[in-house]
Amino acid sequence: MNKFDRIQQLHAILEHRRTPVSLPELMEDLECGEATVKRLIAKFRHEFDAPVVYNRTHNGYRLERQPDTRYEVPGLWFTVAELHALLTIHELLAHLQPGILKSELSTFCNRIKKILASRGLGESELLTRIRICRIAGRPALPAHFNQAAKATLERIQLKIQYYGRSSNTLTSRTISPQRMVHYRENWYLDGWCHTTEALRIFSVDRLQSIEPLKIKARDIPAKELDNHFMPAYGLFAGAATATAKLRFTPERARWVADEQWHPEQHGEWCADGSYILSLPYSDHRELLLDILKYGPDVEVLAPPEVRGEVKKRLLLALKKYE
Repeated sequence: MNKFDRIQQLHAILEHRRTPVSLPELMEDLECGEATVKRLIAKFRHEFDAPVVYNRTHNGYRLERQPDTRYEVPGLWFTVAELHALLTIHELLAHLQPGILKSELSTFCNRIKKILASRGLGESELLTRIRICRIAGRPALPAHFNQAAKATLERIQLKIQYYGRSSNTLTSRTISPQRMVHYRENWYLDGWCHTTEALRIFSVDRLQSIEPLKIKARDIPAKELDNHFMPAYGLFAGAATATAKLRFTPERARWVADEQWHPEQHGEWCADGSYILSLPYSDHRELLLDILKYGPDVEVLAPPEVRGEVKKRLLLALKKYE
């Protein structure tokens, strides 16, 4: 039996006893000597934050229990690969938004590090060998994110003050949050707006104030949410009303052909090595920005209105360099 199995066994012995367990009893149950038992208790305390206390009156050890709580040994059932995977998840979550869940995850992360260190593995340079770059992310207040997420999970309504960038206005709304969405390095809140009586998307970084209400949220079926928010290209909601056809140069095609722009996209290779990507959309604003970033490596074949708008913007951009 290795030392981790013994610690797990030690925890089970102390967990199921309401009275202190003497050292001789532990030696017998664990089938090891006095020095080994004391080392296990010390390791249990210091590396796993176990609340093991010694009772002088009864000359034994016990787990100090808090009301309505139960101590659980962290991580003893994980393999090294699983522990590394958990640390990787922690690192990814930490970069989704600075500050979000930081305090909740730090204790969890520290315990995993302790377990790895106790096995003589350390972090295997894990956190220094993973680099995550956030580009164009708009910071959201952690308090606003946490309140929005909490209300979404607890199914209660929110009263918000929301600044709309496109309209440059501040509005007061009552919403029933439906789900949190992480999209292109930013957080959004899909919700039913009781002010407009319609589904809306709210950028979490634009929440100026947020107040939980003691009113049950209106529930929209998941299928209805998907039908409303997902058919068209990008973040804009609504059913797709048109299909864009984009031809990419042979050089750029080698990248674009492996990318997913939309779940229902269609691609085809041409004889000259170029690639035509077709995808549904309802609002061309976000699509335009994605097309323009490819410059001369893409040509809009259809529809005419999108082709014309791209041409117009390229000409306006060219004028700035004349």
